[in-house]
This record gives sequence, structure tokens and C-alpha cells, in this order.
Amino acid sequence: MTLDELLHHDSARDLRLNLRLLRETQALTPVQAWGAALTAAMAARNPAVLAAVNEEARAHLTPAQQNGARIAAALMGLNNVYFRFTHLVQAPEYAQMPAGLRMQALRDPGVPRRDFELMCLSASIVTACGACIAAHEKVLRKDGATPEMVQEVARIAAVVHAAALASEVSAVLDRAPAGSPSV
Repeated sequence: MTLDELLHHDSARDLRLNLRLLRETQALTPVQAWGAALTAAMAARNPAVLAAVNEEARAHLTPAQQNGARIAAALMGLNNVYFRFTHLVQAPEYAQMPAGLRMQALRDPGVPRRDFELMCLSASIVTACGACIAAHEKVLRKDGATPEMVQEVARIAAVVHAAALASEVSAVLDRAPAGSPSV
């Protein structure tokens, strides 16, 4: 099923329109945009959206780039939870302690460093880890990424996350028995 088919419901009309962010990127290369989208879909944890994004991303990403997205999603699954904890607990001593989490794949994620950082930023946006968002944005800007590139990743992550939500809502409400209250 394509992203357009997945977002068939009238309530997802705006999401279908916003898919242009992936298909007509302005500040990102197609590889960067689809890498960010695939990583966001993994982070959003919706199987239907992940399958649809993955299917469309295959035309733009090599297997190595797809694997880079998998590595980014997995590592951000680890880091986003841990660093969100250190931020939310509001006890400064935790932020001073070494995380003690192994991340050997960071040495060589199989994609250019900037592309990997954009993927990590995308996952961090979806999972709402403020500390990770700030850290990846800072690294990207230091590496020469423009504000427009960072914003485009944020918009792509937002659309993918919203598609996951819309898909889950449709899966529940569209199969509700006749006569059931609808939203």
C-alpha cells in the first residue's frame, strides 16, 4: 500500500498534500529526505506507515542508506529514552554521569556523517527528546547544514508521525461495527 492509499480518509487530506515535502524536497537531497522519512517511520512504530515509506524510499536509497536509517532509528531508540530521562528527572547529577550505553555503529553507520545526523534528528523529533534534538541540530549546524535543511527534516518527521497517527485512527475507526459511535 502506498502512502497516498494509506492516507485515503478525508481527514488525512492535508497529510496527503504534505507528502510533497518528500517528493519535492527543497533544502535536502532526495537521499537525505527519504533517509529522514524512513528513520521517522521506524521511530513512529506504525507497521503500515513504515511499509509504505520503505516501499517508496527504495527508489531513492541504496541498501546501505536504508541500513543507515535502521542504525539511526535503533540508536535513537536507545539514546532518546535515556537522554529524555536525564533531562526530565531534573537532577543534574544524572546528566554528569557517563551514559554507559554501547554505540559502536556510530563509528561507521555506512552513510555520510551529515546524512546520518539528519536521520538521527528525524528520529529524535518523532520521539520528542529535546536534549537529542538540540544536540543533533548543533552538530548539523556546525557541519554546515542550513536552518532550511534542519527545518525540512522537522517537517518530514512531523508528516510521517502524523501519517502514523492517521493510520492508527483509521485502522480502529474504519472497522468499527455499524451503529457504533464515530468520531
